[in-house]
Amino acid sequence: MAVKKVFSGSVDYIQVLDENGAVDKALEKELLRGGLGREQLIGLYRCMVTARVLDEKAINLQRQGRMLTYAPCRGEEAITVGTSFALRKDDWVVPAYREQGMYIVMGVPLKYFLMYFMGFEEGNHLPREFNITPVCVPVATHFLHAAGIGMAMKHKGENKVVMTYTGDGGSSEGDFYEALNFAGVYGAPVVFVVRNNQWAISVPRKKQTAAKTIAQKGIAAGIRCVQADGNDVLAMYYTAKIAVDAARKGEGPTLIEAVSYRMGMHTTADDPKRYMPEDEIEMWKKKDPIERFRKYLKAKRIWNEVLEKKIIKQAAVEVEHAVEEAEAFRSDYTHMFKNVYARMPAELEEQLEDAGRFAR
Repeated sequence: MAVKKVFSGSVDYIQVLDENGAVDKALEKELLRGGLGREQLIGLYRCMVTARVLDEKAINLQRQGRMLTYAPCRGEEAITVGTSFALRKDDWVVPAYREQGMYIVMGVPLKYFLMYFMGFEEGNHLPREFNITPVCVPVATHFLHAAGIGMAMKHKGENKVVMTYTGDGGSSEGDFYEALNFAGVYGAPVVFVVRNNQWAISVPRKKQTAAKTIAQKGIAAGIRCVQADGNDVLAMYYTAKIAVDAARKGEGPTLIEAVSYRMGMHTTADDPKRYMPEDEIEMWKKKDPIERFRKYLKAKRIWNEVLEKKIIKQAAVEVEHAVEEAEAFRSDYTHMFKNVYARMPAELEEQLEDAGRFAR
C-alpha cells in the first residue's frame, strides 16, 4: 500500500514593528497605502494610552473598595486596540472581560465599563448604537455566540463582521472548538482573536496545549489562521484588517493568535508573584506595546512631548469623568426580581414586595 501525504499546513507570523520600534518598510507601505494616515496613527496611540490610564484607575478603585474584582490589561493594549480598529461601527463584537481597548476604539462611554465592574448589570446594557454583547466571564462560552451571530448575519445577507476575544486558556475549552467548527462549516464572517498572554490565571501556556501555536488550531476547522505579535499594534491592525475584509467579502472566518504577555495579575483577586518568574516579566517589559509604538511615532516625527501631555491629560479627564458618572449611578433594585423569569413566580413577587417595604 502506498503512503501518501493528504494534508500539510503552516502558520504565518506577522510583525510590523520590533521591540525597538524599527519597522518593516514593505508592510508599513501597505498599511499607509490602505489609509492608515497620521490621524489614525495618533488615534491608535491615544486609545492604548487611554486603556492604560483606565486600567490603573480601575485597579486603584478596586483596592479602595470602590469596585469589585477587575481584570487588568496592562501589556496587552495593542491586541484589542489594533484589532477593533479594523471594524466598522455597525460590526458586532462579542467580548470576554479584558477588552478595555476595544470599548475605547468603538466609542463606548466608559461609565458603562466601570459600572459593570462596580457590580451593576446595567453596565452591560449599552446604547443600541453599539453592537456589543455583554461581558462574558465564563471562559470561551461566548465563542459560540459569536459563531451564531455570524451565521445569522450571513443567512440574512448582512454585510457585517463579528469579532470575538478569549485568552490562551480559552483554547482548551470545548466551546472554542465547536465555535470554530461551526464557523468554518458555514463560512460565518467571524474573526476569532486569542490573546495568548502566556498565562491562564496561574497555568502557563505550556500546560494549556502541546501545539506549537494556538493559531494552528484553526487548521482543523478548515479556516484561515495566523499568529501575530500582540505587542505590535500595527501588526494587530494589519492582521485584523485582512481577516475582517475577507469575512466581509464572504470568504469566511479567521483565527488570530496574538502573542503577548500579561504584565501583572490575572484579576485583582490574584497574586502573580506566587507563580510568574521575575526574569520573564523583565524580559517582556522591554516589549511594551505603548513604548514600542511611541518610538515608531517619534521616528516618524509624529510624537513629541506636547502631544504626549495632551493625550495623557485627555485620557485622565475622560476616565475621571467616567468614574464620576459610574459612581453616581443608582440601580433599580426591582431588576433583580423582574429580569429572572418571563413570568414572575409567587415566591419572587413576595420577595419583591418585602424589598419594596425596606426601600421605602
